[in-house]
Amino acid sequence: MSLLILLNLIIPLTLMAQTDEQLLKQLYIEMYEAMIAKDTLKLEEMMTEDSALVHMTGMRQPRREYLRAIKNGILNYFSCTDSDISVAISSEKAAMTGRSYVEASVFGGGCYTWPLRLDIDWTKVGGTWKITEIRATTF
Repeated sequence: MSLLILLNLIIPLTLMAQTDEQLLKQLYIEMYEAMIAKDTLKLEEMMTEDSALVHMTGMRQPRREYLRAIKNGILNYFSCTDSDISVAISSEKAAMTGRSYVEASVFGGGCYTWPLRLDIDWTKVGGTWKITEIRATTF
């Protein structure tokens, strides 16, 4: 195989990975925008049906419960700033770590700014990146 043919095979794969990385970083921002706006329809579209959020307490909330908690005001998000996002992509799966300062009031508590780390697993479903699991901790 000539070097030119080999480069033509490698370069598009590299560009695709960069495009997917940029897209996933944009989806992270859109996810927080939807959380702040209480746009549970957008969040539902972004998540697989069997996805879940694992809170920093270890409590696991399936997608339906998580979205209901946002809609009903149990989980309230007001802002997200200073995001640092890293992504590792392997074919149709991606692992993301996002670190952001998130102003939120959750489970009846006061409003605080949390240094929140989200580890998010993504998978491509029909060519679209979808969240399969979110694990929340602080940093």
